[in-house]
Amino acid sequence: MAVKQISVFLENKKGRLAEVTTSLSKEKINIRALSLADTADFGVLRIIVDSPDRAVTTLKARGFVAQVTEVIAVEVEDRPGGLAHILEVLDQDNVNVEYMYAYVEKSRDHAIVICRIDDRERALQVLEKHGISTLNAEALKAL
Repeated sequence: MAVKQISVFLENKKGRLAEVTTSLSKEKINIRALSLADTADFGVLRIIVDSPDRAVTTLKARGFVAQVTEVIAVEVEDRPGGLAHILEVLDQDNVNVEYMYAYVEKSRDHAIVICRIDDRERALQVLEKHGISTLNAEALKAL
């Protein structure tokens, strides 16, 4: 199950992040999770929103460089070692996690982590084999 993530490339200048969030707010698009990484010259904002297609259209219309990437939303047991277990399972099957960040809601007794994996289909098979749940976009939206 894949979830659409939007990556927005931002100049590392005062107010650029506010421009993105204001643009989405004006269109009533809700940001559910985000990650921001920066260098001296630019940043990459990664967001999960309730309406990814509208968000990309909105951002591009306002001059932002934005693209959609498919990621996995993994339910992680909300206890010490919950994330370590999932990462060990993936590592044992040689599945590489490129990056990850947390989602804003909890699902039952689980936290939710957004993962970009080099081989998403294989990762989904490995997680399923080990009884680790993933969520699709509709399930995330319902939280």
